Amino acid sequence: MAQDAVDRWWWPSLMMFGPSDDASPNSAQSMAWGIKRFSNDDLRQRFVDMTVPQAEALGLTLPDPDLAWNESRGHYDFGEIDFTELFEVIKGNGPCNRERLAHRVRAHEEGAWVREAAAAYADKRATDRKSEVA
Repeated sequence: MAQDAVDRWWWPSLMMFGPSDDASPNSAQSMAWGIKRFSNDDLRQRFVDMTVPQAEALGLTLPDPDLAWNESRGHYDFGEIDFTELFEVIKGNGPCNRERLAHRVRAHEEGAWVREAAAAYADKRATDRKSEVA
């Protein structure tokens, strides 16, 4: 089960840090303003450098054939990230988007009686207050 989870979440985990710095339009400005202390690429590299030894200790294999320790850099090299899936999810074209939206619509429809009851109660209270004043 753990290996299945790693296989499924390795690449999305690397994507969560955002696009590479050269493709991130707001990263440099966010760094300059102090909103971000570390760049997307720096955070991603830290994540990989911490995660690889943990995966090895657990006997898990990370699904990246390009993953290798780079002695000269003192960091792990990893494969190119395909951000297509992330950008599709952000645009609302993710694999669970239809289900998520259908759930929201259904919850709204099933909660109509609560909104109607609250409105009726508010109307009754307003009518009662008007009759008390009169």
